[in-house]
Amino acid sequence: MDTDEQNFVEYACADQVATITLNRPDKLNAVSDEVVRQLSEAFRRFDLDPEAEVAILNGRGRAFCSGADVRQRQLRSREEFEKLGGPQGWGTNSADLFTHAVDWKPIIAAVHGYVGLGLGLTLESDLIVAAEGTRFQLTETPRGLGASRYWALFQYRAAAAFGDEIALTGRFFTAEEAFEAGIINRLAPPDKHLEVARELALQVAKNPPLSVRTTVRTRRWYMERLTREAQFMAAPFRLYLTEDFQEAARAFAEKRKPGRFKGR
Repeated sequence: MDTDEQNFVEYACADQVATITLNRPDKLNAVSDEVVRQLSEAFRRFDLDPEAEVAILNGRGRAFCSGADVRQRQLRSREEFEKLGGPQGWGTNSADLFTHAVDWKPIIAAVHGYVGLGLGLTLESDLIVAAEGTRFQLTETPRGLGASRYWALFQYRAAAAFGDEIALTGRFFTAEEAFEAGIINRLAPPDKHLEVARELALQVAKNPPLSVRTTVRTRRWYMERLTREAQFMAAPFRLYLTEDFQEAARAFAEKRKPGRFKGR
């Protein structure tokens, strides 16, 4: 592993609460293949850590997680996309992070700043704390990748019409809107999201562990079933091979507005 890629994710544990921190602040914690690998390792470590009962997932710097590392994950050649079956590297699909547990311990997302691709990590977490003023965007819609999985996650959280709107428009929305829609469990004062998340984690940790884990496993099983059904419906489109996706990704990398989309 390249020495520059050694500490993209940090792990610590105290008082039965593990803290998993995205540590790529210079890139606003953008997710690369290596970040997903390290996140997977951290989740596995938490799952098997006898000292940890609850985890808090957060990001260092100005943003929780800005989005995918576009230059690495979305500017691959057509041949690479076809071999991988999508924009994500082999074995580094962020959608799999919450589904491979053994002990099924709860994870609390503590988010702040800006949340792009991190929206998936947020919605899949068992509980969500967001700092006031946090801005979210479902970037897959304007990027041409489609929002089927995110639509399913919104519906799973009973976001109803709000989730439909976000999935179809891809517009920015705030933590306050998400809290009003019932998506977020706690709205924290600015810069206090970690403190509020820790208070919530300690409340969970007071309970018998197996009681909590049974609920987590049940919750994630139904969540995964719904998201996989939604992705199955969208899979035939292979949107990652379309001209519209390629133009949107190039435009983002080149910091310009995309040209007119062609529907192909």
